[in-house]
Amino acid sequence: MEKYDHKKIEEKWIKSWKKTKLYRTSEDKAKPKYYILDMFPYPSGSGLHVGHPKGYIATDIFARAKMMQGYNVLHPMGWDAFGLPAENYAIANKIHPRAATEKNIATFKNQLGKLGFTYDWEREINTTDPEYYKWTQWTFIKMFERGLAYESNEPVNWCPSCKTVLSNEDLEGGLCERCGTAVERKPMRQWVLKITDYADRLLNDLEKLPDWEESIKEMQRNWIGRSEGAIVKFSIFNFQFSNKSKKSNCQKFIEVFTTRPDTLFGATFMVISPEHKLIQDLKSEIKNWAEVEGYINAAKNKSDLERTDLNKEKTGIKLEGIMAINPVNNEEIPIFVADYVLTGYGTGAIMAVPAHDQRDFEFAIKYNLPIKQVVRPEDILKSIIVTETVEKGLKDELVKSKIEFTIGLSRNGREHIRIVLKEYQINKFIKMVQSYLKGDGWVDIIGARNILVFKDKVFENFQFNDLKLFERLKRTEPLVRKYNSIWEMLWHNSFYEEFVCYIGEGVVINSGDFTGMKSNQARSKMAKEFGKLTVHYKLRDWVFSRQRYWGEPIPIIHCEKCGNVAVPEKELPLKLPEVKNYQPTGTGESPLANIKEWVNTKCPKCGGKALRETNTMPQWAGSSWYYLRYIDPKNKKALVDKVKEKYWSPVDFYVGGAEHATRHLIYARFWHKFLYDIGAVNYDEPFTRLQQVGLIMAEDGRKMSKRWGNVINPDEIVEKFGADSLRVYEMFMGPFNQPCAWSTNGVIGARRFLENVYKLKDKKLYDCQGGDCKIKESGLPKLLHKTIKKVTQDIEDFHYNTAISAMMIFVNFAGKLDAMPRGALENFLKILAPFAPHLCEELWSELGNKESIFKQPWPKYNPELVKDETINLVIQINGKVRDTLKVLAEISEEEAKKIALESEKIKKWLEYKEIIKVIFVKGKLVNIVI
Repeated sequence: MEKYDHKKIEEKWIKSWKKTKLYRTSEDKAKPKYYILDMFPYPSGSGLHVGHPKGYIATDIFARAKMMQGYNVLHPMGWDAFGLPAENYAIANKIHPRAATEKNIATFKNQLGKLGFTYDWEREINTTDPEYYKWTQWTFIKMFERGLAYESNEPVNWCPSCKTVLSNEDLEGGLCERCGTAVERKPMRQWVLKITDYADRLLNDLEKLPDWEESIKEMQRNWIGRSEGAIVKFSIFNFQFSNKSKKSNCQKFIEVFTTRPDTLFGATFMVISPEHKLIQDLKSEIKNWAEVEGYINAAKNKSDLERTDLNKEKTGIKLEGIMAINPVNNEEIPIFVADYVLTGYGTGAIMAVPAHDQRDFEFAIKYNLPIKQVVRPEDILKSIIVTETVEKGLKDELVKSKIEFTIGLSRNGREHIRIVLKEYQINKFIKMVQSYLKGDGWVDIIGARNILVFKDKVFENFQFNDLKLFERLKRTEPLVRKYNSIWEMLWHNSFYEEFVCYIGEGVVINSGDFTGMKSNQARSKMAKEFGKLTVHYKLRDWVFSRQRYWGEPIPIIHCEKCGNVAVPEKELPLKLPEVKNYQPTGTGESPLANIKEWVNTKCPKCGGKALRETNTMPQWAGSSWYYLRYIDPKNKKALVDKVKEKYWSPVDFYVGGAEHATRHLIYARFWHKFLYDIGAVNYDEPFTRLQQVGLIMAEDGRKMSKRWGNVINPDEIVEKFGADSLRVYEMFMGPFNQPCAWSTNGVIGARRFLENVYKLKDKKLYDCQGGDCKIKESGLPKLLHKTIKKVTQDIEDFHYNTAISAMMIFVNFAGKLDAMPRGALENFLKILAPFAPHLCEELWSELGNKESIFKQPWPKYNPELVKDETINLVIQINGKVRDTLKVLAEISEEEAKKIALESEKIKKWLEYKEIIKVIFVKGKLVNIVI
């Protein structure tokens, strides 16, 4: 028996496919199209490890299946080669970024070539090619002309390690996404794209994408962060010029954005960020300036992650000498500077409502600031009873009264009763508790009302800051003596947690004329009376500058007379000049600033002396539209031909990492919508279906990294086991979108499967001429057609692991037969071919076929042969499985319901229960709703 020689077979067919140009993209308009896209890689110096090809293998399988199903398939590849990774690699290895990029691309291309992908290399693109970035620059100019690209000097994220400005999307938890360094906030000149103008469309148009994974869409919704609220102004009161009227005597004010204007009466202090402009404006008025300045300087050295960590102790400094005026009641409230408020979010200032916000509450407790409850839930109340404080028999009384409770233990081991009440139960409960209370014992009831129950007295709607009442509580309960107020006492009780900082809807209290209103009603009225209705976005405008060399030059010229002027389109591309020294300066200026002969130029408008922009574009620029250039990569007159774009767009299926959900995918959607607005493309959304890739971890369970020494090179696996074995194994590891750990033993298993496939060629093969021949009793026809159905559907659903499992079952079955029909083997090879293309092409050829297997039609299954004679019918009660019965596959709904209700296991669940309805899902289940 001939041995499966993967090296010989794979080398043979890679050469053949290249020679015959099997994967050249067809544009036969008579056929439907299918555009499948990989998130193209940036070619790092370390090359590929076995985790990288997972997504590429998956799209290749999909592309091959679509080719055989009669589609024109566009499946291209290119290189995201500008940016910090390539430049940092070049600096570390003392090589020019262009030379490093070319070398790295060659390495990547060689590695990808060994895996037999269907890429049409005639459409290869490279973001560093001037003929490519010409159109990136062209788009920037169009944005500039429409006011979407502007120059700014706002504080930005500065990475002291990478020596460049970063956008918010480049950060992970306040750290540089590339190097992990804590970023600093510092004012610096940069270019910005007004992506916020597209915020509503980016948010609303997610509804146009039903085939995106919901988790990705939710990440985008959260990143855009649309919230409706009001801008409210708090005037500044200066004690130096007190007019005793408690009204503003200073022309300054603090502007805040709030989604809860219904809590305005509960604002008891203000907090502004250390970077807030007001602090410098009022420097001369702040009596403790030295202390404030020291705090501000310390905040500069903290990352946003450190500053906003909910678990960290809140710090701040009161601005002595000035106060804010709450516009709803003219009360003076103190102003603090605190680092948990960030300039980049909202207005950089908040009205602190400690009764309804956890961070504000912690701050108020620490600095002994007033806490004022202004919203309560409508109908829910909670109560805790320490059993030592009540007579025996209370639990029995609670059961008789149908008041539900649970028993727990406090930290000191005392038993307590936890009770959740509705409003209609409260009066009965109070009387019951009073009758069972011992001596000076007491019970609190918190929620829709605040009630303290003593044996002799009931305090209804008491205030949490009532110190006299708190002293009485401390006398009889030692555990609360370590606290400073009822607020703090309740805060430390997790059972009351949701009510201490209540953030839900409810009824407004302690709010003047608005008291008694539902919170949504009060919110609307107070917003109109005291503020200005507005919409706020968490999304910030896109910082589009890098102070580095390796990026697209920004096509802007600075003229003293004319201002900022775009480079004329006829002069595009504005090429990146060759330099010897491309080290980052760290001064906020790009290395391009040192090339005087390039920087000094003439103004296109007035002809006077002018300077070129020396910042470069971020890596995200070229990757925001690359999918369009694949459609028409050689076009010198336009970004893309509109006729070709109309045929191929939108991308039918996009596969890549979920880590790009709030970076690349938002940027690309914004870029595409702009191109749609100016008529450059035909559709307003670029990607129809989106699938995320689960990471392949190392065998030790960690992420593959040179740092850990756990990287596995795919070249070694291909050399030892073959590309087809690698392809099959990576698709068989588990669900495609889930992370999984690499196992070389798993590759061995995939290899054995392919060896068993290879052995099928040595079986006695015969033609059935359309009949079942003599193999009907063997079950092969039925199993084959079930396998065809299963694999076809699983490829469409990206369930590759179960598709391979089904094919393994078929091969194990067929391997035991002495003979099999030639047609059965050929049809099996067709469905396996996308997974193991080299092997299947070889076996197809050995069967005497002259034309490539990938030019054959995809096999169809016979519906009659895939029917099951019996099925396992699942019986559910309220959606929970309670029994499984083997029944005929064609069982009727009436018969299925009858059998389900007669099941002994089901009868016990239905005893004394009313059946509301019975749901029947043919071939699957019966669900009885009670």
